[in-house]
Amino acid sequence: MKKERLEAFSDGLFSVVITIMVLELRVPVGHVTWTSLMGMLPLFLTYVLSFVYGAIFWINHHHLLAATLRVDSTILWGNLNFLFWLSLIPFFTAWVDENQAAPVPVAAYGALMLIVILSYRLLEYLIFRIHHGNALVVRTLRQGRREWASISLLGLAIALAFWYPYAAVAIYIGVAIMWVLPDRELEEALTD
Repeated sequence: MKKERLEAFSDGLFSVVITIMVLELRVPVGHVTWTSLMGMLPLFLTYVLSFVYGAIFWINHHHLLAATLRVDSTILWGNLNFLFWLSLIPFFTAWVDENQAAPVPVAAYGALMLIVILSYRLLEYLIFRIHHGNALVVRTLRQGRREWASISLLGLAIALAFWYPYAAVAIYIGVAIMWVLPDRELEEALTD
């Protein structure tokens, strides 16, 4: 089975997710001052964080599929599972914003990011399974150190969110920073 349709469909969904998030940003009405814009800063920062997460997932997904030689129906379902969870990012972003970073929405945001990472890890596993040990995708990505560090940090942040929601958000930002640069080994291998 060819991977091009999987890539095209996935890219389309990433675009929709990002578009839905930006639509949540409302233009201030009435007499607009810098102060009124500053009131929108938390909403804008949550959007930026979610946009960065979406970009991180898109870049890593792009590299994963670039190194993938073939797909089968289990990979299609694994990819749909990943995209399903990813598509919920706009909802959880809006929930955090509407409730001024209340503990439950902040914890739920982290839980969603955790589920997205786990579903991405499942997709990697399904791809590894059909590529055997000698394929580029398996050799370069099998370690998954950042994934496991992210899972641990997100778990900590989710628990922390109930008492210190802004500390949890700081951890979410830290996890995003860990992922800003894609896997160098894979990038280098793909350009060879």
